[in-house]
Amino acid sequence: MAVERTLSIIKPDAVEKGAIGSILATFEAAGLRPLAIKMVRLTELQARGFYAVHKERPFFASLVQFMTSGPVVVSVLEGEAAIARHRELMGATDPTKAAPGTVRAQWATDIERNAVHGSDAPETARVEISYFFDATQIQGPVEALA
Repeated sequence: MAVERTLSIIKPDAVEKGAIGSILATFEAAGLRPLAIKMVRLTELQARGFYAVHKERPFFASLVQFMTSGPVVVSVLEGEAAIARHRELMGATDPTKAAPGTVRAQWATDIERNAVHGSDAPETARVEISYFFDATQIQGPVEALA
């Protein structure tokens, strides 16, 4: 297995619930090492840009509204098969279908207020990471970003 990087977002609902430390601890305990972390409040323009892939979907407006409703914690996580591992730890998008012990089973409210976001593929991870961080903000070798 290859060492990968993924973007992780702790969404406004989980931040509001005080779950930042618990969620990050879950990721770290599973071998995903944080290389960069920051709390931001997304503007509408930033949220629309980040989720542009969903702009034609019926939930786009409510997703943008939700993601701008409070601060989020964005991080770059690194580890063996980090993308798949992170997605496994997050659980199903719909928390009623998420496996027990996953982040969404524990912290998500519903399918829209689902606590966390994670990259779904290596190329997506590169694009998403660069949306929030430049190379100087990420610990580790710069060539790993390529």
